[in-house]
Amino acid sequence: MKKVLVISYYWPPSGGSGVQRWVKMCRYLPQFGWEPVVYTPSNPALTSIDESLCAEVKQVRTLRRPILEPGQFARRSTSAQVTPINGQKKSPGQRVAMWIRGNCFIPDPRVLWVGPSYRYLKKYLREHPVDAIVSTGPPHSMHLIARRLCLSLDIPWVADFRDPWTRMFYFKHLSLSPLSRRIHESLERKVLRDCTRVVAVSPLVRDEFAQMTSTPVELITNGFDTVDFPDAAPGDACGKAPDAAPGDNIGAFTIVHAGLFASDGNPECVWKALAKLRGIAGGKPGSPAIRLVLCGKTDRAILDSIKAAGLEDCTEDLGYQPHINAVKLMRSASVLLLPLRKEPEYRATLPGKLFEYLASGRPVLGVGQSDGAMASVLASTCAGDTFEWEDQDGIYSWLSDCYIKHCQGALKDNPADLSRFSRRNLAQSYAHLLDSLVKNFSNE
Repeated sequence: MKKVLVISYYWPPSGGSGVQRWVKMCRYLPQFGWEPVVYTPSNPALTSIDESLCAEVKQVRTLRRPILEPGQFARRSTSAQVTPINGQKKSPGQRVAMWIRGNCFIPDPRVLWVGPSYRYLKKYLREHPVDAIVSTGPPHSMHLIARRLCLSLDIPWVADFRDPWTRMFYFKHLSLSPLSRRIHESLERKVLRDCTRVVAVSPLVRDEFAQMTSTPVELITNGFDTVDFPDAAPGDACGKAPDAAPGDNIGAFTIVHAGLFASDGNPECVWKALAKLRGIAGGKPGSPAIRLVLCGKTDRAILDSIKAAGLEDCTEDLGYQPHINAVKLMRSASVLLLPLRKEPEYRATLPGKLFEYLASGRPVLGVGQSDGAMASVLASTCAGDTFEWEDQDGIYSWLSDCYIKHCQGALKDNPADLSRFSRRNLAQSYAHLLDSLVKNFSNE
């Protein structure tokens, strides 16, 4: 079996969206002739922990080395926010922390791990050769480690971008000096130039990278694991809600948001539309109750906005949940809520949670750029609709229609063929890519 070294900052027991892509890739790559060897920090700064993911990678050979992250003080000063690097108003201390993070640690606070990792892995790979290297970022320091190894050891290397680099939405909020910006751009060009292949997770991001480099750029999206979504009927979306009264014959109309919920993605139009729906339809005797469930880390500004809309008493904030619990909540939803961030760069983004939303089969209410990548996927799969940020009337009409169907028991699962987004099929695509790189590299 051929071997691939995967350099990733995020690895179990780390939880959250950043770890899912390569946990699943490493689970399925051996079925297609590739044994992954993962290199990751032994003491990363974990923002969330999900021990359930450890079982999925217990057979994966994992190399762990300590990392020094002097930027941790900056994270502590902004820990109240789900995503501190955004356009929201910040205190003087937060602004100083962001300036230090942006200008003193380039490309990110893990940069001090590059040198020690290169030296360790160079020695390791001479004793334990691999056929290819994959670095996955952000953090983009992982690409810098792989670049030095590739240039030194002449091994084919895939730079896997789960998000863009200088075209990421938060890049403009880093308070970068002109010099720091030029250094970022120079490092990005070097990574794109020197890697053997670039992989992007969104068609629009792929196109952006293709304009920046002559290196071939491939598209391998994120996806969902069919093992996580067995063919079972949704839970209390079509059945009786756990909190329903004894005489009720239908469950609550439940809107679920899963994953990080940052303040710059606050869909106030949804809260207003939902409050209107609750006041009109939900107020009739015998009508199903309306519930809003938040599963994941949620910014205080989101909760304040929900309260201001008068929805506090029907809202349940569960906080971060293990992945298996989040999947169950998605399946039990009447409607899944997927707002993007209020940043123009987000037009090109396909959020990782989108694919698990698709797999859940429940209708998806998207909020963001109606001509963006997410809107295109929702439309092509008939999984939901995307509305602009201020389209409260359109959102109300959509929610009202779903509520009526829910009351009639007609809010059914989406039967679309989603096989192209299954983690196993995506891992097969990655294996084919690695096979072609090794073959071409050996011929050269």
